[in-house]
Amino acid sequence: MIQKNIPENEILNALRTVIDPATGLDLVGANRISGLQVRGGDVLFLILIDPVQAGAMEAVRMQAEKTVAAIAGVKKVTAVLTAEREGPAPSMKKGPAPLREKLPIKHIVAVASGKGGVGKSTVAVNLAVALAMDGLKVGLMDADIYGPSVPMMLGLQNAPRPVVDADTKKLIPHIAHGVKAMSMGMLVDASSPMIWRGPMIQSAIRQFLEDVDWAGSDGELDVLVVDMPPGTGDAQLTLAQKVPLSGAVIVSTPQDIALIDARKGIAMFEKVGVKVLGLVENMSYFCCPGCNTRTDIFGHGGARDEAAKMNVPLLADIPLQAEIRMLSDAGTPVVSARPGLAEAQSYRALARDVMASIALERQDDTRRVTG
Repeated sequence: MIQKNIPENEILNALRTVIDPATGLDLVGANRISGLQVRGGDVLFLILIDPVQAGAMEAVRMQAEKTVAAIAGVKKVTAVLTAEREGPAPSMKKGPAPLREKLPIKHIVAVASGKGGVGKSTVAVNLAVALAMDGLKVGLMDADIYGPSVPMMLGLQNAPRPVVDADTKKLIPHIAHGVKAMSMGMLVDASSPMIWRGPMIQSAIRQFLEDVDWAGSDGELDVLVVDMPPGTGDAQLTLAQKVPLSGAVIVSTPQDIALIDARKGIAMFEKVGVKVLGLVENMSYFCCPGCNTRTDIFGHGGARDEAAKMNVPLLADIPLQAEIRMLSDAGTPVVSARPGLAEAQSYRALARDVMASIALERQDDTRRVTG
């Protein structure tokens, strides 16, 4: 039997009993509630705050969730603190919008795909861990709001919810395999549906950049790897515009349908002035572990041909390998769990090629400025 949606006014009436400590008004009266969505027994809403209030408002967020959860028929409640109100859809203006403060990060690299299901998150996780294995200070931001898989791939799916640092008033990221990580999957119930509109995603992504203590006691990150949402919609475009990206890595499978979408991803980054560092052909081929026979399940070499057409490098071709999948599900990325495997070595080479491409791009920028 399909459960009817709980009336929004019933939820708002419950939230009127939760007091905003900054104003003395209730959350609804203080105009703190935004983006209320109800799907059957699942309730999602945003609580608008000033970033400096993050520590104090966490207790209010928890009280709001508890209050709404007490309503008859409510099964799950997700309340998210956000520092931004919903705004208009992004334009095609080139260049990232200025952030409120300088980020403690030297380089930000986006890992993107034109469509889902091509193994983008697996590439992002193994790239981040490979960079850390090379001695760099690395962060991994899971911007795939609808399907956050980074916690599972890093073995953090059962980790406690990140806490707010009392001094910086910022969320402290979890650390796994030498990588600092933050994901919406660490903040909400993994089984809760992510029914978010574009402006809400934009707000969450910006908070992940500005309101997470990426530096900590170690100092600024050398690299922040961003696992982008799949596709080329408003959310992806906004991220490309608002984040000062050093470059983007596009992940695709060899088949034509995936390459068509990869082409769109490359075009999107070019329109906003972001350097495409290259293509990764994932699930490039399958090698039978029993007879060692190679099979090109999705074809082979399509990404190499596409990279040549688009005048971007082919950074790696990663095979379809059961061990990569099993290790990812177990929270132990292949690059660290099986460093001797050829697949792990491919990720290590990918990491070095990415950093070499960034260094080359910076040299070109310097020549243009001083030339």
